[in-house]
Amino acid sequence: MDVALWIAAGLLAAVALTGGISKAFMPKQKLAAAPGGEWTGRASAGFVKALGVLELLAALGLVLPAVTGIVPALVPVTAICWVALMIGAMITHARDGGYKFVALNLAYLAVAVFIAWGRLGPASFTA
Repeated sequence: MDVALWIAAGLLAAVALTGGISKAFMPKQKLAAAPGGEWTGRASAGFVKALGVLELLAALGLVLPAVTGIVPALVPVTAICWVALMIGAMITHARDGGYKFVALNLAYLAVAVFIAWGRLGPASFTA
């Protein structure tokens, strides 16, 4: 179980890192032209960059506390925050009719729920 949770956290961290880098450092116009990025055309540049920073923090929060052993309880907290972020992403993509992105965000949400459940329960770092 522990190995599966580490793999899930690593994969989700990679997703968060990729999304965070693109939102934080790519121009808003380039994001708006990309598939699934249409919503960025309606959002302020500051909001898009703030989401990017949140995703970068999520990438760190999913693995760094556990790797360093410093407040490893932040891993399930980060996963729960990711769930909230994915709910917002699903609503945003559904408004644009991007249902394949809704399904993708639902998959990311499911992975985050698995991490939160596992790290708060059977494979807790405090156990």
